Amino acid sequence: MIADSFGRVHDYLRISLTDNCNFRCFYCMPEEDYDFTPASRLMQPDEILSLAKLFVAQGVKKIRLTGGEPLVRKDAAAIISNLGKLPVELVITTNGTRIAELLPTLKAAGIKSINISLDTLQPEKFMLITRRDLFHQVRSNIELLLQHKFTVKINMVVMKGLNDDEIKDFIDWTKHHPLQIRFIEFMPFSGNRWTSNKMFSLAEILQVIEKDFSVLPVKAEPHDTAKSFMIPGHEGSFAIISTMSAPFCDTCNRMRLTADGKLKNCLFSDGETDLLTALRNNEDVLPLIHASILSKKKELGGQLGKHFEQIDTTTLQNRSMITIGG
Repeated sequence: MIADSFGRVHDYLRISLTDNCNFRCFYCMPEEDYDFTPASRLMQPDEILSLAKLFVAQGVKKIRLTGGEPLVRKDAAAIISNLGKLPVELVITTNGTRIAELLPTLKAAGIKSINISLDTLQPEKFMLITRRDLFHQVRSNIELLLQHKFTVKINMVVMKGLNDDEIKDFIDWTKHHPLQIRFIEFMPFSGNRWTSNKMFSLAEILQVIEKDFSVLPVKAEPHDTAKSFMIPGHEGSFAIISTMSAPFCDTCNRMRLTADGKLKNCLFSDGETDLLTALRNNEDVLPLIHASILSKKKELGGQLGKHFEQIDTTTLQNRSMITIGG
């Protein structure tokens, strides 16, 4: 198994397939003219499978595919099909634009749970956030997933003054739809113009919801990153990912493999380990994996304090969100 110096066993691997995306959300990829990683520097399908097998042999039980937008890769179907043969729970986070065309592949690979990134239910605001006019396509694909009995979770990054006024609208959506809305606190990454006064915290989100609804907590599962809640009479539910105001590092079991084959032991770590070059040089990758996880800091990559109001983003050493893979 893969464990760090604090006794945390890591059995959940997030693999970014690409830093490319057909959206241009400012909090993830700030500039329209962003330079994407050349294809030669990306992990190829056989390399992704080889590394995934190594992690699975070391006890990984769950793999999540991320990006960028993972489904914009031309070989996404082949990658998903390959990973679907491994003895793990395979899930994916996507912006939802390519769901319809890849639905048969997703089902054949045994994927049962899909997270959709959607920060607004207003078409005009969607255009403002993503710089793309694809709102209705995304909504249609969400309905398609529900029709095919997928577990659907909606990831909504809450930003003060931008979409915090839509929290109730997202909760209303769960009344007659078996969705889980996951409200995510806005997090600081390279170039995303994060400031603490843009962040809408766990307490603030709950305060808004409890004005109109009776909220009941749901017992947490081991390693949950989200604090889950239910509302009596609603088919769906909601959860809050409180990375900034109430971190959950004590039970962390996650590792991140970037699209260019670098292992990050924490979303906020300032270092990374190059697995892809070692693999291409026929070197033993396993010691690199264990050394990386053993060097993991106790919380928040050792860069962020518990008081988010005091964070100085100019001192952070990290990638942008799109190059990490959420």
